[in-house]
Amino acid sequence: MTILIIGIALWYGGHFWKRALPARHAAMGDKAKGVSALILLAGIILMVIGYRSVESYDLVAYPPFLKHINNLAIVFAIYFMSPGPSKGALFYKMRHPMLTGFIIWAVAHILVNPDLASMVLFGALTIWAVAEIVVINRAEPEWTPNPKGLIAKDGMFLGASVVLTLIIGFIHGLIGPSPFGM
Repeated sequence: MTILIIGIALWYGGHFWKRALPARHAAMGDKAKGVSALILLAGIILMVIGYRSVESYDLVAYPPFLKHINNLAIVFAIYFMSPGPSKGALFYKMRHPMLTGFIIWAVAHILVNPDLASMVLFGALTIWAVAEIVVINRAEPEWTPNPKGLIAKDGMFLGASVVLTLIIGFIHGLIGPSPFGM
């Protein structure tokens, strides 16, 4: 569990150090982006290693129908992480569609993974995304939404999200627990 927690800490640090240490970040100039990328990469690697190495047990027994809710939530998570909300007509006024999609993704994983390692990982990532929204909104209170796009763009990106969810589900089934129960 220690490796998992260190990975989560690096994830938080890689995202928040710009706001926590603005003078240091600014002094590094463009190199700061590379440092952030390396911190985040190390965090992701440690989260994966830590998550896969934890001997965990289910804390609760979830009903099987949550798999279906998870699958639907993942379609919406992928949609919100796509350019669809900013280019379409339905969610063009949404300020943080990508972080919203990330929250949906993390919560969906909690719905079907009732073990301690999943609760720690996906719970921490959910908290990070909510905190990121708060930090961004406080640092940059002025914001102008994108112009309204076409409903066809929403449909196109939603369709692509369904296809991508099926591909991810197939790959997920090959390398890990399958969200489709295969």
